[in-house]
Amino acid sequence: MALIEAAGLAIEFPLYHHNARSLKQRLLASSPLRLKQNEDNRIVVAALRDLSFTIGDGERVALVGPNGAGKTTLLRTVAGVYEPVAGSLRIEGEIGSLIDPAAGMDPLLTGRENVVLRSLYRGMTEAEGRALADEVAGFVGLAEFFDVPVRGYSAGMNVRLSFAMATAMAPAILLMDEWFLAGDADFMKRAEQRLARLVTDAEILLIATHDMGIVRKWCTRAIRLEGGRIIADGPVAEVLGPEDAT
Repeated sequence: MALIEAAGLAIEFPLYHHNARSLKQRLLASSPLRLKQNEDNRIVVAALRDLSFTIGDGERVALVGPNGAGKTTLLRTVAGVYEPVAGSLRIEGEIGSLIDPAAGMDPLLTGRENVVLRSLYRGMTEAEGRALADEVAGFVGLAEFFDVPVRGYSAGMNVRLSFAMATAMAPAILLMDEWFLAGDADFMKRAEQRLARLVTDAEILLIATHDMGIVRKWCTRAIRLEGGRIIADGPVAEVLGPEDAT
């Protein structure tokens, strides 16, 4: 049974270059809600503030809200990229991320070697990893570049490889940022069926998006964030409203 459970979750980012006293005063005065001083007298951005929610097995949840609301920060926190400064976060189930194309990628290794390495990390044998790499190679369409070090890839090639790697093995918890849906049209047309299978097979889907069409098509629940806080959480129709297109 997959589970994501947050209680009083908070994430803060320090502003390392803003230590002058007069600058601190101006910043704090002009932005009282998300900037504050911590116990070390350093100005920090309160990226997420006092988030509490539970996402259980079978739920398809969209994180919605304006730019800077904290959607991607929350995804990265669930993925283990950021460490909470307060509260707790409980995760049950293996996580698969479609968040950052470079995450877990060794730029000095080839695409093929990265796939095999990822499969070994996931507990597969080397033979299974090589077989998976052959399957990924056929899908991703990088031709000879699949056996070239990743550091020489273009941004689009990185997205293709990351997508293929992330969707080759179905996780219990699927985390997705909407930019993964913005690949070139030909590739995304081929990827649509693969992505739909991954979304269906995952026990939990958590996606950050501005596309309300995706939310209504894939999700059963929406969490609206603003200023790093949850301001609404419930069924999609209830949170978005019938005419919501934000």
